[in-house]
Amino acid sequence: MTERTGEQMAVNSGKTLKMVKMGVMVAISVALVYLIHFPIFPAVAFLEYDPADIPILIGTFAFGPLAGLVLTVVTSVVQGLTVSASSGLYGILMHVIATGVLVTVSGTIYSRKKTRKTAVAGLICGMAAMAVVMMGANMVITPLFMGVPASAVWQLMPFIVGFNVIKAGINGAVTFILYKRIANFLRR
Repeated sequence: MTERTGEQMAVNSGKTLKMVKMGVMVAISVALVYLIHFPIFPAVAFLEYDPADIPILIGTFAFGPLAGLVLTVVTSVVQGLTVSASSGLYGILMHVIATGVLVTVSGTIYSRKKTRKTAVAGLICGMAAMAVVMMGANMVITPLFMGVPASAVWQLMPFIVGFNVIKAGINGAVTFILYKRIANFLRR
């Protein structure tokens, strides 16, 4: 075996191991949605908290924002076809947008300088970006999929914004607490 072949095998092995770890993060995310989901505001019970973004955020911090987007899309599709099938394409699309914004912003900031301070800054900026983007997404997408007027969605906007801030805040805080404990395993 040549030196180049050995190097190529090591690279391929590393890529395979990363894909396996990302697959595990997707599985954990889907399992968490199945096991834990509850409404935050009783008045809008369809807005349910779930911890699915925690493994996605951990994977984003470990592997970068592009990997975070891949984790988001794969998790959203698997979740939307299984444990959250009742929400259909609407649920998949909204999850991709919300979590996609969260992981892109958080992961990009964290990847520039991997410190506790930038992790907190990234998570806070990701939470804020998610809340703002989801205001627009709900005003455009929800009326199309749900057949309700935009004015009805606007009336629910305080709940929608509050839900996104609380969900991203809880998931960001748990990610911050768990990440360093899990990071070494993921990077091996």
